[in-house]
Amino acid sequence: MTVHRGAPAATLALALVLAAGCAAGDDVRAEDISDVTLRVGDQTGATRALLEEAGLLDDVPYEIEWSEYAAAVNLHEALKADAIDIGAAADAPTVSAIAGGSAISAVAAWSNDGKGTALLVPEDSAVQSVADLRGADVSPTTRGSIGHYLLLEALREEGLSAGDVNASFLAPVDASTAFSSGSIDAWAIWGVYQARAVGELDARVLVDGEDLLPGYSVLSATEETLADPLRVQAIADYADRVDRAYAWGREDPEAYAEFYAEFSRQPVEIAREVGDSNTAYRRVPVDDAFAEELAAVHRTWVDGQVLPDRELDLTAHVTDVVDRAGDVG
Repeated sequence: MTVHRGAPAATLALALVLAAGCAAGDDVRAEDISDVTLRVGDQTGATRALLEEAGLLDDVPYEIEWSEYAAAVNLHEALKADAIDIGAAADAPTVSAIAGGSAISAVAAWSNDGKGTALLVPEDSAVQSVADLRGADVSPTTRGSIGHYLLLEALREEGLSAGDVNASFLAPVDASTAFSSGSIDAWAIWGVYQARAVGELDARVLVDGEDLLPGYSVLSATEETLADPLRVQAIADYADRVDRAYAWGREDPEAYAEFYAEFSRQPVEIAREVGDSNTAYRRVPVDDAFAEELAAVHRTWVDGQVLPDRELDLTAHVTDVVDRAGDVG
């Protein structure tokens, strides 16, 4: 059994409960969680829609209370306020939330290796490398977003800093308008917006997220939630369903494209473009190596002056207790 350094007291206690249950053969099984209500935060309703389309919400042995949020920052505000039990977001906003004092732990994670995020320039731009962006007007989309993180990493790789470009933090729709009108020289963006910019505006990819980002989707849970072994067991089941939903999309990409086109109200051609990155997520261990990856994200935020320069122990906010709950269930 692994207990991570500095894990919250509730998590340590739960680890002991699970270990004792395994030793005694008294597992926490699915039939024991029929009275559990798991409050799940969902960005734009995308996870719920995917699970429904894949037929993975038909036999859930507990209740799910869904709450929908427009963006990661709103989801993490809900976690901090204990309005939800769990919610998934990219690594960058997750680290920002922890640095902001949110009492949460990362309990499951998936990686798509940075697919679906890119730094774009107009097709006829004279910019051929990140070094050419010195003094340029760039939108990393919103402050603290994965697009912002990609821009900072791209600049760092080139020996530049955030101050070497003129950053305009714009909402995706506003950034798209600025990019198409030539008001900005480059745009760091993701998902449907990236696919539309490339497909409809003939944007050129200057830097691909696959070169620089780990591409994590991180499922976080509150300390209070992790103090309840039955809710932890429900989370283990939920995470397994998310695994299977991604697998469904990979195994039937055309069905996924048709689903996502309807969900996102985009042409099916755009849905096909984003399908590969959206379904490429595969489960990764939440261990000390993963905590170090989050620590690297934190260092990037500090170097980019997004977060204050103070020590942050990410190992205290990473636990594999949900993985082990799934093993005993």
